[in-house]
Amino acid sequence: MTPAEPGGLRKTSIRSYQETVTVKASAEQLYDLVSDITRTGEWSPVCRSCWWDDEVEAGQVGAWFTGHNELPHRTWQTRSEIVAAERGREFAWVVGGSFVRWSFTLAPVETGTALTESWDFLPGGIAMFEEKFGDDAHVQIADRTQQAIDGIPATLRAIKRIAESSTDAAEAAGS
Repeated sequence: MTPAEPGGLRKTSIRSYQETVTVKASAEQLYDLVSDITRTGEWSPVCRSCWWDDEVEAGQVGAWFTGHNELPHRTWQTRSEIVAAERGREFAWVVGGSFVRWSFTLAPVETGTALTESWDFLPGGIAMFEEKFGDDAHVQIADRTQQAIDGIPATLRAIKRIAESSTDAAEAAGS
């Protein structure tokens, strides 16, 4: 998959989507923010809270966390495994260990950091939806895809606002 360009160009398909925003913060500051899964409820339009299954492993590749999700018509929990944890570069997890991969990638740019959020519906997720929903699987997959397409820009806007507010406050305190 070709990464989105800084400035918000998008790549979309039935099984993947990503979008990029430029944030006036360092890649390390942004990584520290997005990798703190206990703060996810501050920016996600669906995931209201997350917690580490084992605090000792928090933030490391192989660690698992649970997320509590809410939509007007349903509430559910997911378990996810961290699959990438490289400070200042990438933080990623896979829901259910094989269903959907979410990631934040970070790249320094002249005005801060290009933050890209990506969503990939994996073959294991497609198979699970086909088994669980049968003939209705394509409708359920389309619904989850639309949630990602709608949610990613909202998430990125919220993270940008939070990060830039924190950066402004830190700069004001230092001056």
